[in-house]
Amino acid sequence: MLVALPAAARDTGPVTNLPLPRYVSLKAAEGNVRRGPSLTHRIDWVFQRRDMPLRITAEHGHWRRVEDRDGMGGWVHYSLLSGSRTVLVEQDMLTLRTRPDTNAPVTAALEAGVIARLGKCGPEWCRVSSGGYRGWAPKARLWGVAIDELRN
Repeated sequence: MLVALPAAARDTGPVTNLPLPRYVSLKAAEGNVRRGPSLTHRIDWVFQRRDMPLRITAEHGHWRRVEDRDGMGGWVHYSLLSGSRTVLVEQDMLTLRTRPDTNAPVTAALEAGVIARLGKCGPEWCRVSSGGYRGWAPKARLWGVAIDELRN
């Protein structure tokens, strides 16, 4: 007899019991990305951008398998990661607005590749801040937040 598990039961990490995949950010200025979940595994490369958003796809002990916007990744020690949410701007000169409305006044424009702090998110818009500027941006123009994610 087969029993279907609810989606939440299938999609949680075995270590933290948090959802998988989920987004986090790089806490450190540098983070070694390893081929496997231990210090004995080879370092494939080093993430070198503090606050870079990453997606956790797996957990093993104190290690998290992460990937960046381009799908590149590997295993990172959990101490290098933060639950503080950030996003990567995917559209050049992305306009931030005073309200989640395309007709609202513009507060700033962010270049592609800028990392911004993530605030509230509705169905289509998220409130972000970067470089002393803040405003609402279309969720579809940001990487580091799920398209169906809502945040208060």
